[in-house]
Amino acid sequence: MHESNLPFGRNSAEDGDVRIFRALVIMPQKLMDVLMLGRCSHEFSWPRRAANGEYYQVCLLCAAAYQYDWKTMRRGSRVESPVPETAAVRRRSGQKQPTWVPRARRLKLNLPIRFRVKNLSTWFEGIIENISQSGIMFHGPQPLPANALVEMVFEMPEEISGQKNSAVLCQGRLIRAKEAHDTTDAFGLAASILDYKFIHQE
Repeated sequence: MHESNLPFGRNSAEDGDVRIFRALVIMPQKLMDVLMLGRCSHEFSWPRRAANGEYYQVCLLCAAAYQYDWKTMRRGSRVESPVPETAAVRRRSGQKQPTWVPRARRLKLNLPIRFRVKNLSTWFEGIIENISQSGIMFHGPQPLPANALVEMVFEMPEEISGQKNSAVLCQGRLIRAKEAHDTTDAFGLAASILDYKFIHQE
């Protein structure tokens, strides 16, 4: 059974969406550690690109920014308030974009995922194949409309999130969908990742 109205198939009378968004509150103890004690366990955002072309991550708890290397999938040293890349910055640079870009490293996974078109009620179950700089590749029973905004719930790898066992509610956009021939699931789906929030259990 692939369809469900609740994320991760939990059986409860409480509506699944209410439970998810209720869980998206930073635990008081973590906030206390950051504000009062200066400690932070660091929960990192999806890597962003700075105006100089390099990638960085921002901690969602303390707002500190760190370099991020997609080739090794590791964080580097702390950086001071990087300026995000924009289309205007790219145009002013005058640099020609390369016609061929080496394929980004892919973190191969075999993890469950729940997904749906944003704001629709039905969640579908699938399996993540890999995560890379360009987004996430997964398999599922249902094709989705091209360019659709999608919501995904899954465990973000520690190499990206900075946390073990870190479930996230992810916002993304479907890049492509095609029939899969080498898997029990009917469709291969690829989505870019726009943003995500950590899901903290109550």
